[in-house]
Amino acid sequence: FHFRYGFLLLLLHIPKAVIALEEKNIISKLGDNATLSCIYNKKNLQLKNLRVYWQIADDSYQEKCSVVHALISGQDDNRSQCIRFKNRTQLFWDRLEDGDFSLLLLNVSQSDGHTYKCIVLEKTEVPVVIHQAEVVLSLAASYSQPILSGPIRNSDSTGEEVTFNCRSGNGYPKPNVYWINKVNNSRLSPSKTEIIPHDDGTFSVFSTLKVKATSNMQIECSIENEMLQENLSANYTQLKKTSDPGTKSDENLGKKGRGAQAAGIIGIVFVIGLLTVLICWLWRRRSSKLVSYR
Repeated sequence: FHFRYGFLLLLLHIPKAVIALEEKNIISKLGDNATLSCIYNKKNLQLKNLRVYWQIADDSYQEKCSVVHALISGQDDNRSQCIRFKNRTQLFWDRLEDGDFSLLLLNVSQSDGHTYKCIVLEKTEVPVVIHQAEVVLSLAASYSQPILSGPIRNSDSTGEEVTFNCRSGNGYPKPNVYWINKVNNSRLSPSKTEIIPHDDGTFSVFSTLKVKATSNMQIECSIENEMLQENLSANYTQLKKTSDPGTKSDENLGKKGRGAQAAGIIGIVFVIGLLTVLICWLWRRRSSKLVSYR
C-alpha cells in the first residue's frame, strides 16, 4: 500500500511539459476487449528513455489500485500492477516507437468501468511528463430480443380489459421500456415494470400493460439501450374474431369435402363397370370367332 501511495505522490510532483490532455470516452460491451487510447504524436522515440504508466484516475479508487500497466525503459513492469489486471493488459509493441501507448484491456467486466489515465515520462536530468491522456470506459450489454405475449381472443371481447406481458434480459445499463399503440402510434402507460439485477451486473426487465380490447389491436413493446443506441421491439397484431362465420365456414368446408369424396367413389365404380363390360364384349367376340373357325 505504501509503495503504491508513494508512487502516486511521485507522479504528482514530477515536472510537466506544457501539454494538452487527450480525453476520450469509449463504450465497450461486457466480455469484449477494449482499447484505451494514448497517442503521443512523435515518431522514432527512444523507448529506453521513457516510462509509461496506466492508472485508474478515479480518486475513490486510487488507493485500491494505483497501477493498471507500466512500461519502463521499453519493458513491461508488473511489480506494482493491481492483481485484478494481471494477464489482462497489453501494449501494442509494433506501435510504441511511433508514440502509440494505447492499452488493450481484455475481457472487460462491470468492475472495469472507470476513468483511466495514461502518463508518459521522459528521463532527462529529471523525469518530465511529456504526454498524458484520460479515457472514460463505459460498459454496456445488449438486451435480448423482447418476447411479447398477449390475449388469445376466440370471441368478441371488445371493451374488456386484456393484459400484455413483455420481457427481455441480460442487458446493461437499465433500459427504457415503451408500449406503443401501432394503430395511431400513441404511447401507452404500462401498469407495472420491473427491472431485476443479476449477479454479473446485467439486468432483466419485465413489463405489463393492461388496456381495453378493441376490434383491431396492434401493440408494440420496445426495449431501448440508450448507451448502445439499440432499440429492440416485438409486435402483437390480432384481428377481431367471431364464432358464427368461422363455424359456418367450417361446416361448408366439411360438406364440400364429403361431396368430393362421394363423387370420387362413384367415378371409380363407373370406371370399373365400364372396364368389365369391355372385357366381356371382347371375350364374347373372341369366342364367336373360334366357333366359326371350327
